[in-house]
Amino acid sequence: MSSRLLSSALALTVTAIATNASAFCGFYVAKADTELFNESSKVAMVRDGNRTVITMANDYQGEPEEFAMVIPVPTVITKDQVHISDPALLTHLDAYTAPRLVEYFDDNPCDRRQYMRMETTSAPMMDGAAAEFEERTKSLGVTIEEEFTVGEYDILILSAKESDGLQTWLEENGYKVPAKAKRTLGSYIKQDMKFFVAKVNLEERAENGSEYLRPIAVAFETPKFMLPIRLGTVNAKDDQDMFVYMLTRNGQVETTNYRTQKIPTGEEIPPYVKDEFGDFYKAMFQTATDRDGGHGVFMEYAWDMNWCDPCAADPLSDEQLQELGVFWLEDGPVMEEKRMRPIRPQAKDVFVTRLHVRYDAESFPEDLKFKTTGSRDNFQGRYVLRHAYDGEMKCEAAAEYKAMVNKRRETEIKTLANLTNWDRKAIREKVEADTGFFNTRKTTPDHKWWSRIWSGN
Repeated sequence: MSSRLLSSALALTVTAIATNASAFCGFYVAKADTELFNESSKVAMVRDGNRTVITMANDYQGEPEEFAMVIPVPTVITKDQVHISDPALLTHLDAYTAPRLVEYFDDNPCDRRQYMRMETTSAPMMDGAAAEFEERTKSLGVTIEEEFTVGEYDILILSAKESDGLQTWLEENGYKVPAKAKRTLGSYIKQDMKFFVAKVNLEERAENGSEYLRPIAVAFETPKFMLPIRLGTVNAKDDQDMFVYMLTRNGQVETTNYRTQKIPTGEEIPPYVKDEFGDFYKAMFQTATDRDGGHGVFMEYAWDMNWCDPCAADPLSDEQLQELGVFWLEDGPVMEEKRMRPIRPQAKDVFVTRLHVRYDAESFPEDLKFKTTGSRDNFQGRYVLRHAYDGEMKCEAAAEYKAMVNKRRETEIKTLANLTNWDRKAIREKVEADTGFFNTRKTTPDHKWWSRIWSGN
């Protein structure tokens, strides 16, 4: 049974997710969303100044009574700072920012002179039991700072004096904590961080009728622009994939303690990949991470939220953005100085950056730290299919066009092999079975053999 929150990305899960693009004039045909990756998690982070809102999608599989999570947070969180969100929001955000596949279709070269290339509640305690519980908690150096229920989650905010006491408290209260967690818990305690602890309240869950555990959103203020990921690595068997959607006013977001690099983009690949786009993107991302030592932080998308080119999904509405925590939309309209007429600043003033992080404890010994760069350059992982014209061609330009297409297909084969580390011979066989190459051999008139001997004389 898999017992995971955020794919162990942010939480300790216990058993008890700059290139300016030119205008697009082709056809959007597919997207590489997060469902392609197992053991993955999704986190939306809204940040402006010290104000932060984090929405965490619970990638949990198993019985709901066994779900629990522990997340380090920089300050005490109260009930009014926690919100249960709609899963569709992160799904929409994922679709909007996903790397995409687009295709173009060549025109007839004979129509122009030149061919131009394009997630156990216990029974209520009696007074005596409650007192005993409180005394035991205190003896372990653990303090329950806040306790409340939001939606289908029972939430505790804990602080602790040392990791042994916190780990013992968690284990005595039904949280099976991996042995390796002690050192990591201790490092967060030294930073005076608190611990956001959540379990599923089965009665509340039955009442709201949710089939899945809904995302938890938390709003707080902190000068630290970071995501705690180290607790999530202590019980992870393999690499983790985490998708972070950063919503800011100030352009692109990058990590400061790890190198952020852009995913390969703009490459032309063979048309047959349209039916294998999921396999292609996974292989391409794996190859990119292998070349970076098997892990890394990759930017997959960076764009102003007002538009997209091409759009894999519509931009999020003001209501959806506010649900995710974009608080500055409430600032209202600005006034035009001379006419005192209310006008909006340039559209939504929201810039989204999608970061794809593949990591483990060894390669990512620190939590993720971020900065806004101020750059509003647009970027997207985008892969291009170009279909050759397949109609009748009767003109002198046809031979040149066919030679150009053959050369283009050779380049596409080489590019696909380089991006994915797939076997070039196997790629060529698929290309030949799909579109093939144009026959550009010139036919020779049926002269007698001897007529060619002295033809140069």
